[in-house]
Amino acid sequence: MTYQGYLIDLDGTIYRGNELIPAGKRFIETLQAKNIPFLFVTNNTTRRPKTVVESLRDAFDIHVEEEQVYTASLATVDYMKQKNLGKKVYVVGEEGLVNPIKEAGYIWDEENPDYVVVGLDKEISYHKMTLATLAIQNGAHFIGTNPDKNIPTEQGLLPGAGSMVRFFKTTTGVDPVYIGKPYHYILDGALARLGLKKEEVIMVGDNYETDIQTGIQNEMDTLLVLTGFTQKEEVASLPIAPTYVLDSLDEWSNKL
Repeated sequence: MTYQGYLIDLDGTIYRGNELIPAGKRFIETLQAKNIPFLFVTNNTTRRPKTVVESLRDAFDIHVEEEQVYTASLATVDYMKQKNLGKKVYVVGEEGLVNPIKEAGYIWDEENPDYVVVGLDKEISYHKMTLATLAIQNGAHFIGTNPDKNIPTEQGLLPGAGSMVRFFKTTTGVDPVYIGKPYHYILDGALARLGLKKEEVIMVGDNYETDIQTGIQNEMDTLLVLTGFTQKEEVASLPIAPTYVLDSLDEWSNKL
């Protein structure tokens, strides 16, 4: 089947940590050569699109525009605009999450915010935990940027944003609204930016739990590439099969 657009994961699909996946680079260059629209969709809220673009350029010689990167931070801003509960916010997160929210016109309020947004924060403190917990208990709308429990690194599996979100769910008894993959909010925003329908687009990624579940839960075709998180020996036991499973994106580039 021919797809008019692609939603593509980054880590594990285009690169692994600091290591380029050459087939991922060739895949992007083929899409560019054929003028096929694509969007990188990432749950990472610590980096802004500008930083992602610079990293892809400097580390991997992959050249894309900022408009081709859609983060869970941007999806969170889009969600807040649609929800329209007010303009006051308290954020547990880093610069890549805090600044886009502030730039969208939201006002920092530690005591009576309309929203509490929780993402990955490597500088988390008990003071931040207290402020967020009290605000959610007092009725602030609780947003989790993504449900990722861990971040794969050279050291091992480190705590992810989802671990922090679950902490606040425990302290407040309130269920968060999750924005990032595999939830539909980030997908809706990505499709809107591409200007395409989900039937015209395929989700490409290495992680069955996030990338592929985004497609499965939202009735969109998926391509699982076995270069990252989900291993080949796991494929046979997956509860719902991806539309396509490939060892390398070179196999797909040859079909474009």
